[in-house]
Amino acid sequence: MHLLRGAVRTYAWGSRTAIAEFTGAPSPTPHPEAELWFGAHPHDPAWLQTDDGEHSLLEALRTDPDGELGPVLRGRFGDTLPFLLKVLAADEPLSLQAHPSTEQAVEGFAREDRQGIPVSAPIRNYRDRSHKPELLVALGPFEALAGFRPAARTVELMQAIAPGVLQPFIHLLSGQSDADGLRALFTTWITCPQPDLDKLVPAVLDGAITYVRSGAHEFDAEARTVLELGERYPGDAGVLCSLLLNRVTLAPGEGIYLPAGNLHAYLQGVGIEVMANSDNVLRGGLTPKHVDVPELLRVLDFRPAHDVVVRPESFRDGAELVYDTPAPEFEVSVLQIDGELLGHEIDAPTRHDGPQILLCTEGAATVHAKTSAVVLERGAAAWVGADDGPIRLDARQTTRLFRVTVGI
Repeated sequence: MHLLRGAVRTYAWGSRTAIAEFTGAPSPTPHPEAELWFGAHPHDPAWLQTDDGEHSLLEALRTDPDGELGPVLRGRFGDTLPFLLKVLAADEPLSLQAHPSTEQAVEGFAREDRQGIPVSAPIRNYRDRSHKPELLVALGPFEALAGFRPAARTVELMQAIAPGVLQPFIHLLSGQSDADGLRALFTTWITCPQPDLDKLVPAVLDGAITYVRSGAHEFDAEARTVLELGERYPGDAGVLCSLLLNRVTLAPGEGIYLPAGNLHAYLQGVGIEVMANSDNVLRGGLTPKHVDVPELLRVLDFRPAHDVVVRPESFRDGAELVYDTPAPEFEVSVLQIDGELLGHEIDAPTRHDGPQILLCTEGAATVHAKTSAVVLERGAAAWVGADDGPIRLDARQTTRLFRVTVGI
């Protein structure tokens, strides 16, 4: 077991304070810090802090895959860590995006290889052969768009905000299934000629301004979101497409699980994000980056998402709350040490052998493994190899540790 130094990723939508304050680094930072990666992704692995200096976690897995990953994980996923843990800090909206299924990723990766598109090329959609299910758990209030809203509710929203301008498009949602209607309308907007968008988007924004000024509350969050997106991305089809998605506000501890084909955009907030160790993203707007409309339409799931918030489907195992998702690559849980558990060594539940990453988000705890012990304070993480578990915990103050392991 070793302390783990994460890799900071700087993107324009990040925060100059959130990640720095979380880890105890100087704040504000020179550049917006968007993500802090704890994993073995080849683009930016985390670093083990050992007695003889720092070593890449990626290299440690290559050197001793059986000891670090364990035979069970290697039998399921090979010699790679199948999950990636991130701290995500969004001060501005991220791009509208979706991720492919495994079958789509395998086919797309092979197709782009045959076309001779370099893996690092900006126009490349598939950088690996994996799907990318992900779970985000809010550390504070977190705002997002996630999954298509049921068509009848979207009709009510459109009629409230800009009934005259949007009336022709409302008809596309009528007379057919929700999924077919949403596909028809989304396709119409995402393929709309730019001269038409330059007229339609401002007209919708005018309607949203009128709605907000009227003092109506039913769709206030949706109207304000479309106004914010329209200001940042004038004339972008993604501004219109945002009207079709569930507007979600997460309280601390609540989460969102995003399977393949789910169109989403994180708007603002700080959270813990865990995903399959993939970099496959199909973008749908709200970004200057590459948008491949035909490929996006191929992977999107247009069925309405009635309950996108994972509250979570969860279960308790002693001091641990497990966020139950169908992703085989990861299991996410929170070890909460408080009350009568303080001041005593407690055994962390063990459901299977395998490596784990621990990240402290509140308080401080001493973590004991087979060969060593480390102290985790807020913002600090640790890697526990497969041959070094199980673990025991000792805390003297209320402490929360996120734990990520491989799914059962």
